[in-house]
Amino acid sequence: MNKKTVRDIDLKGKRVLMRVDFNVPMANDQVTDDKRIRASLPTIQYVLDQGASVILMSHLGRPKGRPDPEFSLKPAAEVLSQLLGRPVKMAPDCVGPEVEKMARELQPGEVLMLENTRFHVGEEKNDLELAKQLATLGEVYVNDAFGSAHRAHASTEGVARFLPAVAGFLMEQELEYLGRATSNPERPYIAILGGAKISDKILVVENLLSKCDKLIIGGGMANTFLAAKGYNMQESLVETGSLDVARALLEKAGDKILLPVDLVVADAFSADANAQVVDADQIPPGWRAMDVGPKTLELYKAALQGAKLIVWNGPVGVFEFPKFAEGTFALARMLAESGAITVIGGGDSASAVKKAGVAKQMTHVSTGGGASLEFLEGKELPGVAALLDK
Repeated sequence: MNKKTVRDIDLKGKRVLMRVDFNVPMANDQVTDDKRIRASLPTIQYVLDQGASVILMSHLGRPKGRPDPEFSLKPAAEVLSQLLGRPVKMAPDCVGPEVEKMARELQPGEVLMLENTRFHVGEEKNDLELAKQLATLGEVYVNDAFGSAHRAHASTEGVARFLPAVAGFLMEQELEYLGRATSNPERPYIAILGGAKISDKILVVENLLSKCDKLIIGGGMANTFLAAKGYNMQESLVETGSLDVARALLEKAGDKILLPVDLVVADAFSADANAQVVDADQIPPGWRAMDVGPKTLELYKAALQGAKLIVWNGPVGVFEFPKFAEGTFALARMLAESGAITVIGGGDSASAVKKAGVAKQMTHVSTGGGASLEFLEGKELPGVAALLDK
């Protein structure tokens, strides 16, 4: 990774403005999953240990550019206070005279949580005036919010124009592991792509095809590739507008792409639908593909044999329905036992390895769904581009 981190900058006595990703699930004003808050602890603790004070900013949900108590970061600040074992002050807003005073008066070792940055319409517009106001609160900017790094917002890209900007440890880890997937990967390198739509992942397929040794494709997006091969997919989800692209990719890839050879199909899109296993070209009329079948899983297993690096983004079936989750969970277990470096893109893949009970056996589970996808497309993320180079 060629970006400066918190280790490369003197923090003693400084006010450190840090962008974290506290966009956490909530119910009844309580945080229901604190994984993202825990993920930020090493950086926060390090900065405090260096004799600095910390001012944290994050967005939460989609409050449409105005204050909305439902999207307050107060519950997140309370969880953080428990995890850190020290008080976390809560600001009434993220900018303004009162907030500036609170930031100015912070002593080394103290923590201030700003209110939701999306309570201001300028956040998502990357308004430089808002960014400038945020920047006045600190003397150094640390970005540890990989999950928001693909968005050029005032708190992710704008502030970096006014303060020396470096990466936190979580950001560093994400860039290091996802970086392995896109530059100088260990070989054999197997990429696995699932999820519903091929249109969301065309650029990822193109970029990974040039880098990996085998590309396994499952989930809804495999239906479009199978249809492109001439199979009648009956009621399965197929993106007809992407058939030509799928054909071109199959032609270009030769035997690099692995598609399902059998499928678990259902007579309706529901958790309790009737199910059966059929060959991929034998779907009965009125039925649809919901998961990969046992022969396909054997094929995957053989392909993963001896792999040094495996990158996985997107489930290979409708894993929200227990009846159609086996393919995704079996694949997760294969990765856990593979002995390879395993990098899991965020979002559904992260929740799949967690549900399969093997998240801890993965080398790296990304905290950013959209950000990890854009990174795998080979794009430079605005929140990363804005950081100082080593």
